[in-house]
Amino acid sequence: MKSEKFSMFKVLTIACCAAALAACGGGNRSNDRNATLAAYSDGKGAQATTVNRYLWAASLETLDFLPVFSADPIAGLIITEWYVNPELPSERFKTNVYILDNVLRADALRVSVFRQERQEDGGWIDATVNPATGREIENAILTRARQLRLNVIDG
Repeated sequence: MKSEKFSMFKVLTIACCAAALAACGGGNRSNDRNATLAAYSDGKGAQATTVNRYLWAASLETLDFLPVFSADPIAGLIITEWYVNPELPSERFKTNVYILDNVLRADALRVSVFRQERQEDGGWIDATVNPATGREIENAILTRARQLRLNVIDG
């Protein structure tokens, strides 16, 4: 009898936890690549942005081949999933993009690149990344952001 009550308690606990997790999962717009900065507001119609919209859009466009794990346009943070190049399946990459300001400047952007190599047992181990890789991605994002800004000015 005692173990039956304990089993029922475990099932009830698991059901409550599942319901709580399901309630937390809805309405997450942060992973939507197509959401614009205007889609994020304070509820009163005021746009809640603290990052440069051109840097934001250029970052998403430049890294569009990487699956996005998390994207927060208010905080200016884009975190990608691990990406394995089909031509080189023994290594994978991940990037974090930080947009630090609402001004279109080089020091308003920081890109961190992480690399892992596959071990013989199938696990992954951290590996070094060429420091120029992050700078090259930053330069590509900045170039695209300037192009987007010029298109708006000329248009």
